[in-house]
Amino acid sequence: MSAEDFGIYVHVPFCAARCSYCAFVTYTDKDHLHDAYVDAVLGELDQVRVAAALSQSTSVFFGGGTPSRLDVTHIARLVTECDLAQGAEVTVEINPEDATEDYLGGLVAAGVTRFSVGIQSTRDHVLADLGRVHRGDDVAALCQRIASSGVSSWSLDLIVGSVAEQENDLLATLGDVLDQETPPPHVSCYLLTVEKGTPLSREPQRHPNDEVLAARYELVDDTLAAHGYEWYEVSNWSLPGQECRHNQLYWNQGDYLGLGVAAHSHLGGVRRWNIANLETYLSRRATGESVVAGSELVAGDSKAFERLALSLRTRRGVPVGSFEGEEFLDEFLDHVEDRLVLTRRGRLMADELVRRLKVDAGVSQPGSSGQVAFEGT
Repeated sequence: MSAEDFGIYVHVPFCAARCSYCAFVTYTDKDHLHDAYVDAVLGELDQVRVAAALSQSTSVFFGGGTPSRLDVTHIARLVTECDLAQGAEVTVEINPEDATEDYLGGLVAAGVTRFSVGIQSTRDHVLADLGRVHRGDDVAALCQRIASSGVSSWSLDLIVGSVAEQENDLLATLGDVLDQETPPPHVSCYLLTVEKGTPLSREPQRHPNDEVLAARYELVDDTLAAHGYEWYEVSNWSLPGQECRHNQLYWNQGDYLGLGVAAHSHLGGVRRWNIANLETYLSRRATGESVVAGSELVAGDSKAFERLALSLRTRRGVPVGSFEGEEFLDEFLDHVEDRLVLTRRGRLMADELVRRLKVDAGVSQPGSSGQVAFEGT
């Protein structure tokens, strides 16, 4: 990752159905707005280019929502206007039910180099509990279609911790994903979390158990390691050389432009975020008004703290001396040369350990909850 890296994130807020755990800005009844939305996003990109000199994009990430709700022609228009650097990574999140041979091939022809496919589980009852539309289709056939599409890299993404999921269900899912002729070069695995305002949050009987989540994470980590995958961020594992470059940009505090409703940007030390209402976003774009809802300067102690908080979650870790009382944290941190890297138990405690970070000036986190959010796989 070099200082010249620059990313673009495009938020696609359309979904066939809303998952019970989802807290992102998404809509299930706005598919008629696809054309208008793509036009608005392209207009926003042009407006930003007039106001600031943007570098060529070394990575582009289409997240959501469900980017694969868009037609290939829509994604092709957006990719074309992103001014890609040579060798740029272009990722599109895809739902399994959308991953037809024609659609995947069309994306590759449009310049997409990486797919992130949210299978979540291969057990039907687990998918039903999560509120997913698709069911446990033949993952081997899905992987074969992806591998045959000509795409450079791809990820299968899992969510573990549903109360409907037993250990054998997770083992079966991991077997479906890994024990085949064309396994994915990258796997993301997220522990189910309860976000305020979601249907899941209103049903305490469906909330995941922390001890179960820890056991599930250890099972995933052991299984992936046995198949040659290495963790490089708390929720991400890959075969050598198959890491997601765009997400690494986030974790390295790089510059990126967020386009679309509710998208976030980090440009020149300033974080800003767009309006989180689709109709308002579209109406402002139609009149040429700014769609930025707010911004903040990320500098000084805040910048230093975020740099440590983001780096801590990765295999790179943080410099020795980043914590008060490091001698009491041996269970959670390994010394790797002059850096501290999370042990597996430390990865399970990452959010708590973030709260114990200090910045270079010797003060603890400046006004932060310890949660550092980012978009993407």
